[in-house]
Amino acid sequence: MTPKDITLAEKLAEAAGEAIRPLFRAKFDQESKSDSTPVTEADRAAEAAMRKIIETECPEDGIIGEEYGTINEGASRQWVLDPIDGTTSFIAGRPIFGTLIALLQDGWPVIGIIDQPIARERWVGVVGRPTTFNGTAAKSARCRELKDAVLATTTPHQFDEHDAEHFMGLASKVAPRKIIYGGDCYNYGLVASGHVDVVCEAGLMLHDYAALAPIVDGAGGMMCDWNGEPLHAESDGHVLAIGDQSRVDDVLEAIACNH
Repeated sequence: MTPKDITLAEKLAEAAGEAIRPLFRAKFDQESKSDSTPVTEADRAAEAAMRKIIETECPEDGIIGEEYGTINEGASRQWVLDPIDGTTSFIAGRPIFGTLIALLQDGWPVIGIIDQPIARERWVGVVGRPTTFNGTAAKSARCRELKDAVLATTTPHQFDEHDAEHFMGLASKVAPRKIIYGGDCYNYGLVASGHVDVVCEAGLMLHDYAALAPIVDGAGGMMCDWNGEPLHAESDGHVLAIGDQSRVDDVLEAIACNH
C-alpha cells in the first residue's frame, strides 16, 4: 500500500459519484437480480467507471465487484467495489446510500472509503492512519454504558430467526428510542464520526463490509464479527461496528453469539 493507492481510491470514488449524481431522483433503468435485490443503471455505470480506472492503472490487481464479478482472483491486492450500497435508498431518493471502495492485501482490508455522492461526504480509512471525514480527522464517540448507546441496523428483516434472537439480545440492552433502522453503509460513517455507537448486521457480503473496517478502526472504534474476531475476506458476514472499544465486551456479551 502506497500514497498512490489512497489517491487512486479517491479517484475511484470521484468517478463513481460522477456516474451516480445525474441519475439520483431521475428516471433510470432498474431490475431485480437473481437474489431478488434491486440493481439500477446507476449501480452498473458507477462500477464500470471504477473498474475501467483500475484495469488501466493497476492491471495486475484483482477486482471483486458486486455487479460485474471478479477478475485476477489470485492477486494479492484486490479492489472490492460496491457502487451503491443501499440501492433501495437510492431508488427511493434517500441520500443515505454510499459507494464502498476497499483495497485488500492478502485478504485483509488496508484502505476503505465510504462516499456519499449527493451530500458529498467521504470517509477515508487507511490502516495505521487516522480516519478522515471530508479531509479532517474523524473520531468515534465514547459511550459510558450500553444502555446509553445509539444502535443501528439496516433492517431487522435481513436477520434469519436465529440471528434475530441474538440481535434482540443486544437491542434489549439499549433504550428502545435509541434504535434506528435504515442507513446501510452510512451508519458506519456515523459511527466513525461519533453520532452512532453500535451497528449490528448479518448476511453481509465482502463488498458490503470490506471498506468499513479501516474507517471505524481508524476513528478509534472497532469492527469485528459477532465473536469479536477482526474482519477479513473469509469472514461470515456477521458484522459489528462499535464506536467505543470499552463497550466491546458488553456488546459481545449482549449478542451472545456462539456459532
